[in-house]
Amino acid sequence: MKKRFASIFVVVLIATIGISGCGGGSLDRNDESGGLAQEGTPGAGNVYVKLAVAYLQRGRYDIALRQAQKAVSVEPDNAQAHNVIALIYARLGEQTVAEKHFRQAIELNPRNAYIRNAYGTFLCRQNRYSESEKEFMLALENPLYGNPEIAWTNAAICKKSEGDLRQAEIYLSQALKRNRQFPLALLEMARLRLDEGNYRKAGDYLNRYMDVARPTAESLWMGIQVAHKLGDDKRVASYTMKLENNFPDSEETQLLRELESR
Repeated sequence: MKKRFASIFVVVLIATIGISGCGGGSLDRNDESGGLAQEGTPGAGNVYVKLAVAYLQRGRYDIALRQAQKAVSVEPDNAQAHNVIALIYARLGEQTVAEKHFRQAIELNPRNAYIRNAYGTFLCRQNRYSESEKEFMLALENPLYGNPEIAWTNAAICKKSEGDLRQAEIYLSQALKRNRQFPLALLEMARLRLDEGNYRKAGDYLNRYMDVARPTAESLWMGIQVAHKLGDDKRVASYTMKLENNFPDSEETQLLRELESR
């Protein structure tokens, strides 16, 4: 579960902030980025928000937090800054502080679908399922939401975690209706089909996933299981080689070795 949410969080960050201004450049590990913005200027905090996201994606939570706090210092009403601070504290395990900033972000910009989606994901990880679903639906109410497939997929993952597989499938279908090539939705639909024993359908969704995304340890392990059930030895061998060569230290490779040793 944690792996899937981590991936979705990265999508949330990129879609929410847009880091084209600093995503490709080099960042000094001790960079404090001086006085880049003037206090009181509308949008003055955005440059710090972008820097915070860039450092967050590099795992430099300390610098990311300082940049996001600078954004708030020069522009207290910057909802995105509070959103990023919330995401940072969530990753640091400071859930109370994270929620405080999520709520501040929503209060400042209640119609921001990306913030609603991020908060919904946070709530789901707390097993607060009904609150989480409400946030996802509020995100989807915004007709200007550019990536509704993300919220639909998050809602599906949350419903599956809650044990409601039927609703999870409905939400995944909505995600794929909006974007039939959305990798996370395809992978989650493959997982649902695998769990219910519909191996042919699971294979179909996995093939669609492989067409639009790079294989992961998770998708390859699923592929091995599906191909094994379908008696496709050639595909089992292909996926096994890719899993062992590309992800030798993964949990999935360990599961494969345990299976082979029986």
